[in-house]
Order: sequence, then C-alpha cells, then structure tokens
Amino acid sequence: MTTHRVTLIPGDGTGPELVDATRRVLEATGVSFDWDVQEAGADVMDKYGTPLPEAVLDSIRENKVGLKGPITTPVGTGFRSVNVAIRKALDLYANLRPARHMPGVRSRYEDIDIVAVRENTEGLYAGIEHDVIPGEAAETIRIITRKGSERVVRFAFEYARANGRRKVTAVHKANILKATDGLFLAVAREVAERYPDIAFEDRIVDNMCMQLVQRPLEYDVLVLPNLFGDIVSDLCSGLVGGLGVAPGANIGDELAVFEPVHGS
Repeated sequence: MTTHRVTLIPGDGTGPELVDATRRVLEATGVSFDWDVQEAGADVMDKYGTPLPEAVLDSIRENKVGLKGPITTPVGTGFRSVNVAIRKALDLYANLRPARHMPGVRSRYEDIDIVAVRENTEGLYAGIEHDVIPGEAAETIRIITRKGSERVVRFAFEYARANGRRKVTAVHKANILKATDGLFLAVAREVAERYPDIAFEDRIVDNMCMQLVQRPLEYDVLVLPNLFGDIVSDLCSGLVGGLGVAPGANIGDELAVFEPVHGS
C-alpha cells in the first residue's frame, strides 16, 4: 500500500481538536498516511518569533500536500493572516470552496451544489496598504493582473469540464471598478471562448448575492476575484448549513493545502 506523506498543521484555538478528529476519520479509511506535523499560528509566536516558520513552507514544498487546521488572524492589528501568507508564498492561486447540501444538516434549501473558485493571490488581499495620515486616512492598492485572472478562470473551466459541471459564472463589479474588474471580466470572456462545451455568463457581485439567496439552484461554478470570492463563498456555505460544513482547498500547479474555511 502506498503511504502518503502529508504536512499536518494543527493550527490554534479549536484547530488541534478538529485536526485530531480529521486524522482519525482519514486513518479509518484504511489509507496509509505519514503525518509531517508542523507548528504555525498565534500559539507559536513566542517560540519562533513568527506565526509561520519557514519550516512549515519547506515541508509543504517537499510533501506537495498539506492539511491545515484553522489559525487565528488578529482583527485590525497584529500579524497578517497566516492563511494568506501560505497561499502567496506557495502560489496556491485557486481557492476551491464547494457548498453542497448534506442530508441531515438543517438548511434552507435542498439540492444545492455550488462551487466557488476564488482567486487566491491578488486583489485587496495582496496587502499593499499604508497609513496616509495615521489615525485619519489609510490607503490600500488592489492588484488584478491578466496572468492571475486567466489562470484562475482557466482553473474554473477545467474543474467544470473534469467534473461534469454545466456552467461557469464570472462574478465582478466591472460596472464601477472598470479597470480592475473590467480586466478580470474581459479575460474571463476570452477564456470562456476556449470552452464551448461549458456555458458561460457573468454577474455583478451585489446582484449575484441577491440571486444566490433567491434562486441558488440556477448556479453551478462561480469564479471570482479574491475579496468577492471570500464573501460570496461564505454566503454559499450559509445556504447549506454554515461554515462548519464548508471545506476549502488551496491549489497551485504542483502543491495543494486543504483546510476548513472557518476561523479558530
């Protein structure tokens, strides 16, 4: 039997308890795992001087796959998100978040099966921000590139094709953010032409949120810039019972890190 060596990051807060349960479930399948346990998060700051020691990234690079528990992100102050740092450092550009109805889990809808594909390395989450006037004004820069947009949209279409999905919807705010979301939408339309077997449409993000609440069964695979993907994927999880039943995968060309989407 093949043994799979996997980087295991317990995280902090509720993370270690959840990861321990996850290990027991995975090992009960009969699949053989060799867990490479690595420490990251708020609890290791005093020990390493950083919430993300370089050894964690090296482990994922070597093993090619990681399983991560939730990690605390301070609000308003403190260190940047470890989750974001891992995604950027390893170029895990596609964040895959399925929202699927599970029998026995109480929710407002049945038969929901939506997959949000979130761009994972650009946008406002690039973290390029500074104080203009401390305490009075701050500025952040939102980066959208052709390369980043093309590869995440292509990922969405390839996922749709490989999994027998019928439609990809690009979600944007190109009516207001004409340069950045305008570029994302233009690239999405170009990529869509290469996949004539998959239906394509686009939706403005605020309208998308309303439609997901009113008639979610009309939607299949969504592809979104970073911030919109974060928000809309949480909305989708609310359709099927909440963040506790929402998985997440961060996928690059050679590496992948799997995680719950909720916090610690």
